[in-house]
Formats: sequence, C-alpha cells, structure tokens
Amino acid sequence: MLPRSPVQPAQAGQGAGVTPDAQAGSRGPADPRGPADPGIDLDRPLAPDLGGDVPRSDHAGSGEQVPTRDLTGLAPAARPARRWTPKRVVITPAAMDHPHGARIVERVEGLGLEVERLTANRLTGVRGDDERQTYARAKATMAIVVSPPSRRKLQPISPSADWRFDLAEGCPAHCQYCYLAGSLSGPPVTRVYADVDEILDGLAPYVGQGTITSRSTARRGEGTTFEASCYTDPLALEHLTGSWERAVRFFGDWDADVQLRWTTKYADVARFTDLAHAGRTRVRFSVNALPVTTRFEGGTARLEDRVAALGQLARAGYPVGLTIAPIMPLPDWRQEYGLLLDLVAAELDGVPDVDLTAELITHRFTPGSKEVLLGWYPKTQLEMDETTRTSKRGKFGGVKHVYPKDVMKELRGWFEGAIAERLPACRVLYWT
Repeated sequence: MLPRSPVQPAQAGQGAGVTPDAQAGSRGPADPRGPADPGIDLDRPLAPDLGGDVPRSDHAGSGEQVPTRDLTGLAPAARPARRWTPKRVVITPAAMDHPHGARIVERVEGLGLEVERLTANRLTGVRGDDERQTYARAKATMAIVVSPPSRRKLQPISPSADWRFDLAEGCPAHCQYCYLAGSLSGPPVTRVYADVDEILDGLAPYVGQGTITSRSTARRGEGTTFEASCYTDPLALEHLTGSWERAVRFFGDWDADVQLRWTTKYADVARFTDLAHAGRTRVRFSVNALPVTTRFEGGTARLEDRVAALGQLARAGYPVGLTIAPIMPLPDWRQEYGLLLDLVAAELDGVPDVDLTAELITHRFTPGSKEVLLGWYPKTQLEMDETTRTSKRGKFGGVKHVYPKDVMKELRGWFEGAIAERLPACRVLYWT
C-alpha cells in the first residue's frame, strides 16, 4: 500500500457504555442505566466525503482532502506479522444479497469464525468505556458491507494511477509514519465490500479516460491503470475475502489495455502464482531500509519475506514493482538503501524478462499527523522536526513538511543512480 493510502491507517472512536446484548450486534436493548449506543453507520465510508467545517489535511499523492482526528495515546504496541484474525465479523442485510458477500461469509466461517447477521446497517457494541477500549474493539472487527455510492465514482490518483477504486477500507498494520493516521472518521472497523462483482463491472467506462498513464507518453504502455490499495493492504485481508484474487482474475479475462495495481507490506502470495493474470496486474511491494522496517512498521511481513514474495510473482510472470517509501536520510542511508537494492537484485537474478518498476516517495508529515503519531508512539525515533524541513502548501491549503531541496536533490540523485546500476531493468515511475 502506498504511504498515503491507509493502506495502513488506524483511527479511534468515541467512548460509550454498551450492554452485553448490544455487544453481540444490533439485537439487544439499550442499557437502561445510560444512553443507548448510537452505533456506527456502516453505510458511511471509513474515509467519508468532506462537507462543512471539517479539519482537513491533503492526501499525500492525489491532493484529496480528508478529515483529521486526535487519537492521542490510542495505538497498541507493534506486533509481528501474522494473518489477521478479527475477533468479530458482521454482515449487513444489504451485503447478504450479493454473491461475493456470501462467498466471504463462507470463507470466514470456514476459518472457524462466527459471522453475525445484522438486522440493520448500523453496528453497535463497538464503543467502549473509553477511547482506548473503543479503538481496540473496532480494530478487531471486520464488517462485510456494500460499498457507499461515493466509492463507485472513481477519482484519479496521481502520481500512481489513472483511477482509484476500493474493495475494502482498513488495515491491521501499525506503521509509525502512516501519513493518514487519524485522518479517517470513526472507529476503525475494517469494511470489506460484498459488491465486488458490481464494482469491477463498473470500471469499463473509465478505460482510456485517465491522464496519469493512459494519456502519458512515458507510461502509456501500462494502459489505463486502476489502483486498488489506497485505503487498505490487500494481502492483509485476502485470506478473509478473496476479493483481490477475484480482481486479478477479472483483469486477466478483460481483453483491454488495462492494468490492476496494488501494493502491500505482506508476503502471502502463494494463492496468486497460478492465476491467469495475463500480465494485467502489477503487484508492488512497499519496502524500505531495514532500520525503517524493523523500527517503524509494526505488524507487517519481514523485509526479506516481502522481497521473496516479489520474486515469486515475478517468476510467475507478473509485472512487479517496488514502492520505496517513505525514504529517509537515515545515518548511513546510502549503505542501508544499497543493501535493500542488493537484496532485490539477488532475488530477481535470473528471472527472464522481468517487468520491474519503482516508485520513490520521501517522508513527509503534516502538523496534524505529527500530533497524532506522537500521541500513538510517544517514544518513537521517527524524525519529525519542522525546523529541519521545508513547508509545502498543497492545492487545498494544507501544509506538508518535506525535506529541503538540497536533501531531496541528493536523495533523488543517489536513488536514480543506484537503481540504474543495481537494477538496470527497473523503470522509475516517479519521485515525490
């Protein structure tokens, strides 16, 4: 997932007491000793459309705006990567009517998890006695829902792809630099979409209409590109949903000049190696220097495992990519990032006709994201010193703190030279 994308975010909700019945879903009465749990409207996207006087920050790549929330002190400790097992899975009435919703239920129940059938599109029992309890309950919950109408109208996502579409929202990773930390509304219940078939069928009108790749001289060979990992990490959820396998198969059968794109910090790719992808899916692995992956990326796969997974897919004929992000001028950064590139080069050595790209994204933060992240990780070693940065104002007025021009120039020059030397077949798509 891209750094802007929550692909990796976590959010908090609001405290409120609930009864055991309410905790079981939407089936019980309100606690007579206090106000009823207002519940969570599962018809609302986790990253809602903006309106009114909402605090805002610019989306890192596309300029999209998102509301911000103060989640001070709510993030749990980082944990090693493992398949996410939600403690609670629910499905809305509307989602039950979709074939893919039924497939998700079958898959989840096959893993031994109970699926609660809600009687309305409102989820109760998530809000706890305080913000921390609410966060923990929500982060352990997965809701099978129908995508909001706003998600069916695609938006461009520069500089990654022509269009962004979503098959889920939410991510179990805990990355201390997450650009969208605190930017999404409400308790972070992961929403997976039951109407995947309809979402995929709705992509055709967008073919040839984008401006990032389909009308670009440099990237026209990629066709019309569709990014599917802006607000989630696909591999973190795939064992529960099967949604991205379905998308890969869909693009593989789609006789058009198109490409599905998604990025991940996980490595469980065995189910994808034998799919008939027809070269129309590019999987990018979000990678970084070891000091970054080991200190700041809780709950994700080891760097070595991600690189091995990249090799697996490349040998299976997939176009693959590196999302090197967020790039940081660490002590000995040339050596550390050189080791990363050498690791990739060794993995891809001997792979015939490898189609490899790189997307290079430097670390940046906003005043709001800094406040949230320092609240989550008060002992973090992540550098967020405004006095060493240059302030950059986005087209919506938001401020981002980026590296000074001389640092950016030095980083960019080194990366472009090192990639050309160590990975000569790799195409650098953009630097930001």
